[in-house]
Amino acid sequence: MATPTFQRRLTGLLVIDPYNDFISEGGKVWDRLKPVAEANGCVPNMLKVLQAARKAKIPVFYALHHRYRPGDYASWKYVAPIQRAAWERKTFEFGSWGGEIRPEFAPQPGELLALEHWCSSGFANTDLDLLLQQRGIEQLIAIGLIAHTCLEATVRSAVDLGYQVTVVEDATASYSDDHMRAALEIALPNYASAIVTAAEVVSGIGKPPQMKSSDILKSRALAVVTTFSELPGSGPILPEAAEQRVNPIGTRNSQEKDRNESV
Repeated sequence: MATPTFQRRLTGLLVIDPYNDFISEGGKVWDRLKPVAEANGCVPNMLKVLQAARKAKIPVFYALHHRYRPGDYASWKYVAPIQRAAWERKTFEFGSWGGEIRPEFAPQPGELLALEHWCSSGFANTDLDLLLQQRGIEQLIAIGLIAHTCLEATVRSAVDLGYQVTVVEDATASYSDDHMRAALEIALPNYASAIVTAAEVVSGIGKPPQMKSSDILKSRALAVVTTFSELPGSGPILPEAAEQRVNPIGTRNSQEKDRNESV
């Protein structure tokens, strides 16, 4: 697969549930995730993508699962199996070590945390969509846990809302290889525009943004404006005049065409 390219001004990194309970030794769910996570280098790859995004000044957003608090779900009429499991295990318990973000993934100033989601999708009943819209984000790079639940659900929701999503296949993990295949080979190819490795994403993020030919022309015109405006006795030069100086041959051809049409 070709190395993906990203429009930095439109791209955001979405980090899903980097809690100690998921990705740290001693976490409540780590033992179930450990075989897959260690086999594909999930945690180191998540960190590589995060560091590359920060270096490229790509905005970082966090989609975090609701942290258990006493009384959660007690008055609910319907509790989904995945919610009941979290309730019984007190997963991501508020105020506990397991409910903290693993230190390497702690948000830096300016990085945004959406409201915690109650089930699987980082968009459901949160402000994540609003936060992304306010930053002009249209393309997402998704990393985090778990591949067949929160990651998959969040990607599906993002696509429903019109975002283009790239999933990093070795920056996520699940309970077994079968669970990974179900998410990455069966479900997510229907929604993600690309499913790639951390190395491919890091390479794509590291590429300098390419300028369109029209942007290059405008940049040159601006340079001409600046140069001539600094000359003694010179007045301001309009961008249109500057573009004519940049492309005098094209301007002469246009003038000759106008004269011929007027005859």
